[in-house]
Amino acid sequence: MHANLVILLLSLSIGLQPVSTDLYLPGLPGLALDLQASVGMVQYTLSGLLLAFGVSQLFWGPFSDKVGRRPIMLTGLVAYTVAAVGCVLSPNIEVLVAWRVLQGAAMGAVITSARAVVRDLYTPLHGAKVMSKAMTGLGLMACTSPPLGGFLSQHWGWRVAMVSVVTYALFTMGLVAWRFKETITTRNPHALHLPTMLRIWGEVLRNPTFRAFALLSLAAYGALFTYLASSSFIFIQVLHLTGLQLGWILASMSVVYITGTVVCRFFLRHLGVRKTIALAGLFSFGSGMALCWMVYAGEPTAMGLVLAMYPMVLAHGVHQPIGQSGAVGPFPLSAGAASAMNGFLMMVAAFATGLWLSHSIDGSLFPLAHGIAFWGTVLALTAWTLVQWHGEPVPSD
Repeated sequence: MHANLVILLLSLSIGLQPVSTDLYLPGLPGLALDLQASVGMVQYTLSGLLLAFGVSQLFWGPFSDKVGRRPIMLTGLVAYTVAAVGCVLSPNIEVLVAWRVLQGAAMGAVITSARAVVRDLYTPLHGAKVMSKAMTGLGLMACTSPPLGGFLSQHWGWRVAMVSVVTYALFTMGLVAWRFKETITTRNPHALHLPTMLRIWGEVLRNPTFRAFALLSLAAYGALFTYLASSSFIFIQVLHLTGLQLGWILASMSVVYITGTVVCRFFLRHLGVRKTIALAGLFSFGSGMALCWMVYAGEPTAMGLVLAMYPMVLAHGVHQPIGQSGAVGPFPLSAGAASAMNGFLMMVAAFATGLWLSHSIDGSLFPLAHGIAFWGTVLALTAWTLVQWHGEPVPSD
């Protein structure tokens, strides 16, 4: 496959995640009203998807090491499309949560395989650059999803917004079936054998480079998830913006994220991995502190909140491509398993954050500030210590 085709397929595959979350966020208050659901139950449509996404990767990763990336990606895309249709037709919140859980499990198959493709084809440093390009494409999808979701939800309701998710899934499935070629060269026939899986997972978790980059990825996604899961209620219900206005705010965040992926490639060329991550950690920490200062000092404006979150989102565009590529770097023969463990840990953090938010959202801005400050501090400490000590992958396979 041509390098540009690989980047396009990676962008579409990992783009399932923002399409699954960002596009329907502006419609959450309307969804809650339509299905007569509490804020906590509505949060489960997001946290349930992400928990299933994380847990399922522990199975999909080794499975893709055994049978290849292509069949797992196609299986996941078919199941994802069916679940997306089920979401559109859900008669109540309980059924919607069930379909979202299936959607998350299917998404795990696609994204785990896509991340492993990077290690199949590239060295860790080159893989970080390729992943940052793919995440620039992901950022474009994340940029268009919120305003599109806000427009559709505001004019025709949340179900119509979710129809666009079905369309995206069908397009991605068609392109993968048509153009994606298998990338794994050496399959592991024993990858699904439980003792083998436990041994590989043990090797992955014991590797200090994996732990450094996995914690970096985990904390970066925790900060982003705090903003994603709370934004619709804070901006619409607390600050009284419309769904379309929230969509444009989310789109602006995506533009900043895209900028971060471009900055990532520039800094990698001139500063290397360690210094790039250390600088991005400063941005993440500063964003959390700025939010806390604004909230404790008085009621900030929507624009003030957005400006304070921009550094965190910019740093996310640096942390994620380096973190995801670095976590699988030491495992050229077990990239699927390493990718799965990294993704699982990220989603456990997101699920825990979602549970905390479901009990913390109280009509104030404190949950947003506290959540981003916490994860920003974890990010900075990880960037300034573990990544500096263990930031050069040494193959374990």
